[in-house]
Amino acid sequence: MHEHHATRLHWDFRLEYQGVLKSWAIPKRPPRVAGIRRLAFQVLDHELSYGDFEGTIPEDEYGAGLVKIWDRGFYEKKLITRDKYEVLLHGKRLQGAYVLFKFRKAGKNTWLFFKVKAKQRNQREQRRRPG
Repeated sequence: MHEHHATRLHWDFRLEYQGVLKSWAIPKRPPRVAGIRRLAFQVLDHELSYGDFEGTIPEDEYGAGLVKIWDRGFYEKKLITRDKYEVLLHGKRLQGAYVLFKFRKAGKNTWLFFKVKAKQRNQREQRRRPG
């Protein structure tokens, strides 16, 4: 996760998936507790090497501004479809079950990003297990 001081401050959430970094821009600080939802705007996939980038993107380039690593870690895939990502994050700041799902009513590339309560996560996992 990058903290990106571009035209507007936002956070870039990235998941390594199928050889690229799937990427979303989140205009407000990512939630660390359940019950807070954030809009996330899907942007172009990035090369894997971009995950370690910190520095300043020059004024004349797309995304100009300061980029800092805000959180780093790994994730476990719970469910990934075209319209939904359920993952278990193991970062320094973001830990636990998170969901990204396409929020079609708000626009083509708009998603919702939120942390799932532990109780909800356990209920979902029990429903997926064969009886």
